[in-house]
Amino acid sequence: MSQVQKIAWDDTVLPFQLDASDIRGRVARLDGVLDGILKQHAYPPTVEALVAEMALLTAMIGQTIKLRWKLSLQVQSDGPVRMIATDYYGPTEEGAPARIRAYASFDADRIDADAQPFDQLGKGYFAVLIDQGKGMQPYQGITPLAGGSLSACAESYFAQSEQLPTRFAMSYGLSTEPGQPEHWRAGGVMLQHMPKASPFVAREGGSGEEGLLQPTDIVADDDDGENWTRVNLHLDTVEQMELIGPSVAPLDLVVRLFHEEQPRVYDVQPVAFGCTCSKERVQQTLSIYSARDIEKMTTDDGRVTADCQFCGAHYDLDPSEVGQGAA
Repeated sequence: MSQVQKIAWDDTVLPFQLDASDIRGRVARLDGVLDGILKQHAYPPTVEALVAEMALLTAMIGQTIKLRWKLSLQVQSDGPVRMIATDYYGPTEEGAPARIRAYASFDADRIDADAQPFDQLGKGYFAVLIDQGKGMQPYQGITPLAGGSLSACAESYFAQSEQLPTRFAMSYGLSTEPGQPEHWRAGGVMLQHMPKASPFVAREGGSGEEGLLQPTDIVADDDDGENWTRVNLHLDTVEQMELIGPSVAPLDLVVRLFHEEQPRVYDVQPVAFGCTCSKERVQQTLSIYSARDIEKMTTDDGRVTADCQFCGAHYDLDPSEVGQGAA
């Protein structure tokens, strides 16, 4: 089988700022990252689409966190797709790639292949978690699953929890470029109004589903509101193939959409598929179990095994290495 041709801007996030409108943004392109995530599991197409959307959101939101921090997005639902979890590990040093991993759990016999992907999520919540490292209190914010897409959930989260007008335009799917094997690609643009020293206080109750706040609910009726509306009209002209971007560089897309807004771009952030699982982490996870619990986990061959749901790594351990009585 022929190999997928690597494009220079694949698996990158380009941060930019629009000086004329006080809005920041990111353009993300994922290719090899999605391949690394999705090849670990035989997901149905509907689940693949949800994981691809979640990974793309994670790349765009995660680009803002600091070195060595970790950002996680999670979905919990009572629908056929019960859970989606993604992690973004900030670079260990300037210029190094960030790492992304993702995993979903689902009930195969409940999946409706003809339904829209978001409809396979029932009632539940969308969560954002930030881990700043040892000794720091983790941050968590949640919002209900509503609005028809995971990107709409993320927009509601920023409106509700951060009081930041935020907009996503995204596209993802199987690429069928001539001469290359079919593979997943994803691309998107994120816009966010810069935070103010004295934030605008939103009205009670939003215009979204279940009364959730929407970006337009928290934009003041002044120059900021006009800027937000104008820049979103520019974004509305984007085409699906421009977002996925096999032939349109991120910088070219920013200039094409926002040339009137005095765009300024920053250093590109490379991203890669990566997992942090290890034998030591497995041992640490199992250290809370008693010898009796470990005995119940031990196979007929006298081993304790564990599999990483994110990357598929298999760990085969001696019972003496794990549990509260480990040597």
